[in-house]
Amino acid sequence: MARRGENIYKRKDGRYEGRYPSGYAQDGKTKYRSVYAKSYQEVKEKLLKLKADKQQFQSAGKLTVKILFEEWLCAIKFRVKSSTYANYQMKVNKHILPIFGGLRYENLSAQMIHDFIQKKISSGLSPKYVSDIVIVFKTMTKYVSRVHRFRNLIADVILPKLQKKETQLFSENQQKQLCRYLLKNQNHTSLCILMSIYTGLRIGEICGLQWSDIDFEKSILTVRRTIQRIHTGNKTKLQIDTPKSSSSQRSVPIPEFLMNLLKIFRKQNNFYLLSGTEQPAEPRTMQRRFKAILKKANLPSVNYHSIRHLFATNCIKAGFDIKTLSEILGHASVETTLKLYVHSSMKRKIECMNKLKLIT
Repeated sequence: MARRGENIYKRKDGRYEGRYPSGYAQDGKTKYRSVYAKSYQEVKEKLLKLKADKQQFQSAGKLTVKILFEEWLCAIKFRVKSSTYANYQMKVNKHILPIFGGLRYENLSAQMIHDFIQKKISSGLSPKYVSDIVIVFKTMTKYVSRVHRFRNLIADVILPKLQKKETQLFSENQQKQLCRYLLKNQNHTSLCILMSIYTGLRIGEICGLQWSDIDFEKSILTVRRTIQRIHTGNKTKLQIDTPKSSSSQRSVPIPEFLMNLLKIFRKQNNFYLLSGTEQPAEPRTMQRRFKAILKKANLPSVNYHSIRHLFATNCIKAGFDIKTLSEILGHASVETTLKLYVHSSMKRKIECMNKLKLIT
C-alpha cells in the first residue's frame, strides 16, 4: 500500500513502481515518469536519488524560451562587439523565436532541436549556417544553467556535420593575369586588391584602411578598424569597428613594390584608400568591383576572401614560417592558419613526394 505523498505502489506483477514529476505538458499539466524495482525500499532509494539530482537545478517554472533569450541578449550586449551582438540577435529573431519563442523552457528537448536542424537544412540553409544558429541556442542554455541553475536541456544536441568546401584558388598563370590587369588599370580599387593579394588583409580591413594607417618611413601598415554591414532590427547599417579580435589588430610589413604604388596614390591621412575620400566604401561594393574586374580580365569568378587564402598559400611556398604567417594574417593560433588557409597544389605535392629516395 502506498504511503501518503510517496507515490509508490505495488503492481500486479509483484514489482514496485514509483512516480515522479518530470516537467510540464504544453497545457500546463504536470508530466510524470516512473521507476521500478523488486522491493518498496529499492524504489524509494531510486526516487530519493532522483530528487537529490533534481535539486541540483532550479525549476524554470513558466519562463519561456523568448524570455530567457531576451535576458541573455541583455547580459551579453556590452560584452561582445556590436557586430557580433547584431548577428546573434538576427539569428534569434529570424530563426529561433518563431519556432521556440512561446515554448516553456522546461518543455524544451534535444529531439526538438534535432528536428529543427533537419527542417532548416531541408529548407536550403547550409549545415554551417544551421550549426551557427544552434550554437547560439546552446550558448543561451549554458548561460541559464550557470546563472539560474536551470538544467541545460540541450547540452547533448549534436551539431550537423559540416561539409568542407575547397577554396578555389587561382593558378600561377591566372595570378599573373590578374596582377597585370590591375597594374595596367590603376585606380583606388586595383590598388586595394593588390594590397590584399600581398598583405592578406580581409575585405572589411581593406575597406577600413586609411592613409594614416601606413607608415611610409618604415613601410608598415597597421590594421586598426574593419567595416561591415550589420543587421539592426529590420534594417542594416554600415558599422566601423575594431578588428574581430585582439590578434587581428596588427602591424604588417609592406613589400617595396607596393610602397611605390602607395606613394603615387597617397592622399590626406583621414582619407580611406578604397574610396579616396573621408567616407568609407563598404565590403559589398568592393566585392562587386572585384567581380567586375575578374570578368574584364577573363578570369573565373571567385569570392574576394579567396585572395586571403591565396596570400597564405603563396607565403608558405615562398618559405614563410607558420608562426610569422599566422601573425601577419592576424590569427590567434597557428592551428587556424594551418587548418583554414594553407592549401597545397598537386604540383607542390608531386615536388615533395619526388624528394623521397629509395633507401638501399
